Amino acid sequence: MSEEVVARLDRVDDVATVTLTGEVDVATVGQVRSALAEAIAAGPRSVVVDLFALSFIDSTGLGALIFGFQRARDAGVPFRLARPTSGVRQILVVSGVLEVVELED
Repeated sequence: MSEEVVARLDRVDDVATVTLTGEVDVATVGQVRSALAEAIAAGPRSVVVDLFALSFIDSTGLGALIFGFQRARDAGVPFRLARPTSGVRQILVVSGVLEVVELED
């Protein structure tokens, strides 16, 4: 059985976009961490995490977003979240992630 791909990295005009799809949880969070680390290591002008197709994120996934934010900050790279669904936005608000990480609509 193949593991569902939940994180895809694309680069356009020196902006790294990590698109998250489906559910990010303990089984898939490694993909998210890897994609974020790879995005930041390339030294982009900025990193955007596109949440439009994300249906669920658990605490390990939230931790991965914070990990990405901290790595980007340490590298001097702007890091922001984009286009969360209402359910995911609520999780981001309740967890306090949006008090730390910028959200663009």
